Amino acid sequence: MATGNAIRGTRVGSGPMGESERGESAARTVVSFWCSNGHETRPSFAVDAEIPTSWDCPRCGLPANTDEKNPPPAKRTEPYKTHLAYVKERRSDADGEALLDEALAKLRAKRGES
Repeated sequence: MATGNAIRGTRVGSGPMGESERGESAARTVVSFWCSNGHETRPSFAVDAEIPTSWDCPRCGLPANTDEKNPPPAKRTEPYKTHLAYVKERRSDADGEALLDEALAKLRAKRGES
């Protein structure tokens, strides 16, 4: 028994579309980029578009350029530092001891200790 829905199973825009309905595709050019791991990436660009000098490798994430023989070096990443590591860069052990003694003296004075 049919429900009377003549277009059941279809949706708007789901029909076959050709070049006549979509419009003409832009002329493309394919450019090869190489990373320092030797991966080649081949994105395509419009012919009249400006080609970037660098591209991120989708496999390893390293920067890549168009020179296969001389790819760019990997970016140097700084290791994670804790707050204490940054404090130790700014202060010497003697400075830390002086600050600790000063803070303890304030606490003792507040408590009435000598």
